[in-house]
Amino acid sequence: MILNLIDEAVAAGARAAVASGALGLSARTVERWRGGAVEDARHGPNTEPANMLSAKERARVITTMNLPEFRDLSPHQVVPLLADQGRYLASESTIYRILRDEDLLHHRERSQVPRRRPPSEHRATAPNQVWSWDITYLRACIAGTFFYLYLVVDVWSRKITGWEVHVEELADLAGTLIERTCTAMDVDPTTLVLHSDNGGPMKGSTMLATLERLGVMPSFSRPHVSDDNPFSEALFRTLKYCPQYPVAPFADLDAARAWVTAFVDWYNTVHLHSGIRFVTPDDRHFGREAGILATRVETYEAAKAAHPERWSGPARCWEPVGDVYLNPDDPADECGNTIPFKSQPNQAGPLGADQATTTRRNSKQV
Repeated sequence: MILNLIDEAVAAGARAAVASGALGLSARTVERWRGGAVEDARHGPNTEPANMLSAKERARVITTMNLPEFRDLSPHQVVPLLADQGRYLASESTIYRILRDEDLLHHRERSQVPRRRPPSEHRATAPNQVWSWDITYLRACIAGTFFYLYLVVDVWSRKITGWEVHVEELADLAGTLIERTCTAMDVDPTTLVLHSDNGGPMKGSTMLATLERLGVMPSFSRPHVSDDNPFSEALFRTLKYCPQYPVAPFADLDAARAWVTAFVDWYNTVHLHSGIRFVTPDDRHFGREAGILATRVETYEAAKAAHPERWSGPARCWEPVGDVYLNPDDPADECGNTIPFKSQPNQAGPLGADQATTTRRNSKQV
């Protein structure tokens, strides 16, 4: 039955490895099944390890760890106490393994069990609903000094809605930028979610007071998790690795602002963004993407009709990207409406060219 399901998926255009993975199987396992293998052919070890604890020693470990004086402590704490008494049962890792096998490795303190809270999910169904912003460094001509680029991007359309370059990294400047951007984009702040990481300017009292006064809902990444703010990180990578990014440091603040002005114009109006079916952010933001993508669909369908033998599956997906999720609970497939929160960095191009650079660096580096 599984082989039949995989065959149907492959016939519909899926790759065999992907279809196998969706069922929890490796492609190699499926190949063995097709060759007639009906059982596990692995033989494994036939002898027990010589240093394995005996059943009596294993029972002693379990009994000791459940004694009243030890039952509220972790093996990390119990092992030194036993050593002080001149007793050795087993190594710390072995005790952990035995407790895990016996389902006895649970939280042993009165404090609450540590929980990994997932990031908050935000859904954008149209422009100016969810914005993401961050600050990156632009190297100055004096060693060790930088200019600071404040950049706001619309999550739904990927359009850069606001930016400023300053010589300082301050919450006051960030708050002013957000207020100006809301005014320039004619956005009702009370309907806006503003996402950022946990940097000082993002959580500064002045910034938070500005957001509260405007009615903007703040959203923050988990500490030390850069993937929670993927749209800003991907945008910074595009900025830093486009071929026209200057190799030499910026001579002064005016030079940095002039270059960013040209980049923002190119990014919003020329750059074909890979996350939105290779239309420009402005095309998506202002509703022009449907007509552009419809033309592409007609072109591909005509090419497929002219030479059907050259197509082993469906034509390329040119359907408009629907709702966009920031840190979604469930990522979608290639042509679905949900954008994975661990989005891939955009392909960077020059201001007007389409060559992509493949150099990999940290997006915060210059």
